[in-house]
Amino acid sequence: MTTALAAPPVDRLATVTPTLRQIGDLKRVRVAHAEGSAAERSFARSWAALTDGADPMVVADRECAAALAGARLGGVDAATLLACGLAPTEVETVLARAIDEMAASLHPGTVRRVRAALPGLVADGGPDLPVPPFVTALRRQPRAGATAAGQPRLVVEPAENHAEHCWAVAVYGALLADDTDADPAEAFLLGLAHHLHNARLPDAGYAGELLLGAHLDPVTSRLTERELAGLPPQLATRIEAVLAFRVDAETPLGRTFHAADVLDRVLQVHHHARAAAFTVEQALVDRSLVHDGPVVTYHRAVIRAAGL
Repeated sequence: MTTALAAPPVDRLATVTPTLRQIGDLKRVRVAHAEGSAAERSFARSWAALTDGADPMVVADRECAAALAGARLGGVDAATLLACGLAPTEVETVLARAIDEMAASLHPGTVRRVRAALPGLVADGGPDLPVPPFVTALRRQPRAGATAAGQPRLVVEPAENHAEHCWAVAVYGALLADDTDADPAEAFLLGLAHHLHNARLPDAGYAGELLLGAHLDPVTSRLTERELAGLPPQLATRIEAVLAFRVDAETPLGRTFHAADVLDRVLQVHHHARAAAFTVEQALVDRSLVHDGPVVTYHRAVIRAAGL
């Protein structure tokens, strides 16, 4: 009778998934002053803080707060608002307003943790810290996407990278943890680390894994151990412990990780399908591309005159 434990409560998943979808779009949000997507930069920030000795729970809560705010504000993050001249308390207020728009779908305990992390998120504006080499590699390593044995590869562009996927699984896991009685910090660490082996092993997808056969597990283990060896010993030990739950869907941590992982994989495919089906009407009508303002009448006249 374990099937009922295979995921968070169904009604909670149905409620929270639209929020996760919006957070996942940070894989596609970029800014002029930094390289990579907002998701990539959060992934790098997380590993920099962890290797510098930060408490994983503190890192998880801050990055979840940044992700929830980013779902509304895009690239307008705490550092940007501070650079624009806002006082720290003003930045907290702006980020809190964004988070409040996303909070209704989340467990109340999760909302409290994330809101409490805002002062630390705003204050965390020191110099950039170094990251382990695998962070850069995972930012470059594309995901294979959907593959099937004996079938041609379905290539969708632009492909997400492994840093973006691991970031999403980490954030989703930490946001789901209160619903599954898991430790949010452990869910976050497991999401961040579950593709360490792909820093060296290109992703051939499920079809490629089947062809590797009995070699897959030893290769994955060797490459993971290689990356863990470069981390501070205490952090490496903790990550090695949570990685054991990658093959588990019975414990709270295992269920949380696998819910986050499969949701991100399927939401990524939904993104490509939505992008392919996007219409002008959706931009003009549903998203109010030509929106209200002092010159909206003229804008609309121009569009009509142009036949658009």
